[in-house]
Amino acid sequence: MPETKPMSLFFISADAGAAMAWRPAADIYRTPEGWIVKLELAGVKQEDVNVDTSGSELFVSGVRRDRFVEEGWSHHSMEIAYSHFERVIELPCDLDRASISIESHDGLLLVRVGVSHEEEKR
Repeated sequence: MPETKPMSLFFISADAGAAMAWRPAADIYRTPEGWIVKLELAGVKQEDVNVDTSGSELFVSGVRRDRFVEEGWSHHSMEIAYSHFERVIELPCDLDRASISIESHDGLLLVRVGVSHEEEKR
């Protein structure tokens, strides 16, 4: 008879959680200068975020770390994802020539994508 691991009702096994990335919520806005992608990234430092493009895809990835845990603490309940995150957003334009800038405000990451109207029609 094969050995089975006991399952917990409260915790995903460490093996399963290690490979999973969480997916932050995003809002996408069209602006006169291009696009703004707003991602909900509370607790993520801007230096822990990577933004890349390929064709019409915008790749946003990084990590949220639990920076408030002190020695001697043990968790009772944890609902916030502290791990790697990634999000791929396809925009209706070629991003290879776009200007990209990022900024953080109150737990939100703004990715400003500057594209000309000519680039969008391609």
